[in-house]
Amino acid sequence: MKYINGGYQANPYYRTEHYYRQPNYYGYGYQPYNYHNYSVQVRQTNEFQTVWMAIRDKLNPQYKKLSEYNLNPAVSQYVAMQIVYFTLINKDNVSGSIEQKMNQMFRLLQNQFGWIFAILAPYRIPNSELERVLKAIIRLTLEHVGFTPEKNWSDWEVLGGTLTSGPSPAITRKNRIDVYVRGKNRHLYHRFWNGASWLGWEDLGGTLTSSPAAVSWGDGRIDVFARGEDQQLIHRYLSDSSWSDWEELGGILTSSPAVASWAENRLDVFARGSDKKLYHLYWNGSNWSDWENLGGHLTSAPAAISWGPDRIDVFARGKNKALEHIYWNGASWSNWESLGGEFTSSPSASSRKPNNIDVFVRGMKDQLYYKNWNGTRWLDWEDLGGTLTSEPGTVSWGRNRIDVFARGQNNELIHKWRE
Repeated sequence: MKYINGGYQANPYYRTEHYYRQPNYYGYGYQPYNYHNYSVQVRQTNEFQTVWMAIRDKLNPQYKKLSEYNLNPAVSQYVAMQIVYFTLINKDNVSGSIEQKMNQMFRLLQNQFGWIFAILAPYRIPNSELERVLKAIIRLTLEHVGFTPEKNWSDWEVLGGTLTSGPSPAITRKNRIDVYVRGKNRHLYHRFWNGASWLGWEDLGGTLTSSPAAVSWGDGRIDVFARGEDQQLIHRYLSDSSWSDWEELGGILTSSPAVASWAENRLDVFARGSDKKLYHLYWNGSNWSDWENLGGHLTSAPAAISWGPDRIDVFARGKNKALEHIYWNGASWSNWESLGGEFTSSPSASSRKPNNIDVFVRGMKDQLYYKNWNGTRWLDWEDLGGTLTSEPGTVSWGRNRIDVFARGQNNELIHKWRE
């Protein structure tokens, strides 16, 4: 918008220049404009890209609030990007707690970035609402100053509930996490993250004698498996916002099941049999296969993950409490290999991108351990702390996002993540 006699008109993307040049908007980030100090310019632009990629999906609640006053998504995102950039440029001009820094930065924004408020004035957003939205953007930015995507793990957070099993998370869409557990009454329980907050627990019934296993092969579709009363595999699914009845799929399971999906309407289920070998059952879109014996000597439940079409990786604890691994390459199963370590739970695995796998286990002192396949080799085990009283469960909804869940010391659901 061009500023004329105290108001903005016409082009909503016109920007006046201030004591520094405004960055130029390109898609998901900024390209540097003309700064007097080139090293500062590059440093600020690189930092902006890192922080913006980390927080952009967390800004949806702010965009939703602005949309109530008829701001379209492009204008809302543009305003947010400008505020993030302003905050990073001025981060050394504020001090104190995060709350104090946020308030100081908001005053700086009012004093030095008045054109933002002029752009928003025609939308008649109440001052209190606008202040809350802008402060939320400032706070998110300040919380991610110095952020390094591949290293920063959150602290553990407590999500409540009373669990009698390990958790199983599933992803139906970006920034949506559904977590399934067994409750005190052996029923299946569910709660989910909707992109802004965690919703309450939901009782989905059943009689489970193991931890559940959940996977999604499409938007709004979730399949959940568990061991039933007679050691057989049981299954129910969510489709079109409606849950199916429980069905029995046979077998004799001596562990919790694991499930992966490498294509739409394809399910591969794994479990330990009475002979401690790995067994495999699959749904091909029309029918369930017979159970298949894949060998091995399992001393835990398996974990399964797919990082691409026709690819499945399965993990379990072996005879020496080490991690064992087998995979399907689209034509045949590999031999079992040992990946070392010593742990006290079944493993859990997730994948952020093709040919990348993150594996989590509970260590000998009940802490979370992590191992990564980076596409070329397996990295060393990493101690992530915590006090786990169950196997972990993990899932990923973005190329640099990992979420890990477990049962904590008070039988509650605990959660940590990395971006």
